[in-house]
Amino acid sequence: MRTIHTETGIGAPASRVWDILIATDSWAEWNPFATASGHFAVGERVYVTLTPPGKGATTFRPTIVKIEPGRELRWRGSLGVAGLFDGEHGFRVVPEDVGRCRFEQFETFTGLLVAPIMWMIGDATRRGFEAMNRALKARAERI
Repeated sequence: MRTIHTETGIGAPASRVWDILIATDSWAEWNPFATASGHFAVGERVYVTLTPPGKGATTFRPTIVKIEPGRELRWRGSLGVAGLFDGEHGFRVVPEDVGRCRFEQFETFTGLLVAPIMWMIGDATRRGFEAMNRALKARAERI
């Protein structure tokens, strides 16, 4: 098992950050790492394309496993056959003070191929999370 966890403070209300996060139809306007489409409800499968810096795009169809409106969204997916390289990806918006919040993005990877795949894409994936975090921060603070 391997986990990547990133976070950033945002000078905007948690509700604004959440609204930007779940408006997947506009991710392409601001998000350098990911695009997504589909209905975000527990049990639904969505389309997600990730493009880590310096790597090619990968599209997969994870299942939404948790949604706590205004607070947390998680999906679980596999690359190929389940059990080889699986991930549970999450986003969390945590209010901190009036007009401020913390955005967390994290993923836990499991499966037989975690070590070799993470050796190849782990650093780029972390950089992708960080790029998305920065872009979300810039968009939320600009509005």
